Amino acid sequence: MEQPNFKPTAELMLRETASQTAGPYVHIGLALDVAGLPERDEEIWNRMAGEDAEGERIEVVGQVIDGNGDLVRDALLEAWQADSRGNYQADFDLKAPFNSFGRTATTAAGDSEWVLHTIKPGSITAEDGRVMAPHITLSLFARGVNIQLQTRLYFEDEAAANDQCPVLNAIESPARRQTLIARKESGEAGIPRYRLDIVLQGDGETVFFDY
Repeated sequence: MEQPNFKPTAELMLRETASQTAGPYVHIGLALDVAGLPERDEEIWNRMAGEDAEGERIEVVGQVIDGNGDLVRDALLEAWQADSRGNYQADFDLKAPFNSFGRTATTAAGDSEWVLHTIKPGSITAEDGRVMAPHITLSLFARGVNIQLQTRLYFEDEAAANDQCPVLNAIESPARRQTLIARKESGEAGIPRYRLDIVLQGDGETVFFDY
């Protein structure tokens, strides 16, 4: 009788499935409402700041666009940001006024926008003393993207801070830096809205970071 380990390890390991794995399957576990499934009682989702959160309440929206100029309607994004004082809240608590971590997703219908309800982050002082402009770090998961893409969202009305940000200015091309700048719009109920569309390939491709 053949032993369980008679085959080489390479043949026993599970093979990588189709790239669509990073599309609908991730929504089934992490974006239940978007997937058309009942939501859990406790869900990490797109409301990162409650009414009692310190700082300026904002809304952040955008679309994800592929290399053909078409909307990617099954993308999931994870957001990580500092609070209004520039500090990260490492301990996640749904009852807390603010959490540094949140999730959102594009939708199958309509304009297919992702949205975050949060506060405007403060500037962050790095360990080497350099000051980074207010920003939100975004990780993007989507069909055809098996390793998530990392990018950042900066704010157009923080021009002075942006001009001094060591990370933003590590991008040599001023035009390429603009792909990370969210434009300010008029939101509902007087809450400022910032828009950043993420372009995966082609003209106007968003800057992605390798970290």
